[in-house]
Amino acid sequence: MFGFGKKKKEENFVSFGTGKLVALDKVPDQVFSTKMMGDGFAIDITEGEIYAPVSGTATMVFKTGHAFGITTDEGVEVLLHLGVDTVELDGKGFAGKVQQGDSIIQGQLLTTMDLDTIRAAGKPTISMCIFTSGENVKLLKEDADVKALDEAIIELSK
Repeated sequence: MFGFGKKKKEENFVSFGTGKLVALDKVPDQVFSTKMMGDGFAIDITEGEIYAPVSGTATMVFKTGHAFGITTDEGVEVLLHLGVDTVELDGKGFAGKVQQGDSIIQGQLLTTMDLDTIRAAGKPTISMCIFTSGENVKLLKEDADVKALDEAIIELSK
């Protein structure tokens, strides 16, 4: 659980997309599977809408639309990396809805992924959520189907 905002409203981490929840070590990209950037998890995306898992500030929005960084008011840093090697698509297949510096509300639509376009380019649609601020992640529903905005999919600890 995170406490957010001036009112310190409790906010639980939610799923950023719909698909199968996958352990990070099963991701077909060594940078993520070896946790070089931090602990996290992946979702093998089956629907193209990608939502904010937490509230905060969009601290990084790649111009190609394949990656977003969100920092919460408490300093938790979340990186969403959509697909594997999708930076090579130069934005094709992504329709971003937020800009760097925007305030983000949990559950807000961040982007859409055109899964057919991405797959046609030979890129996996498995997408990663990495906690770059050092949190440890325990999956509560590994290999289970999750829907966007589902709660109780992970536990975080420092």
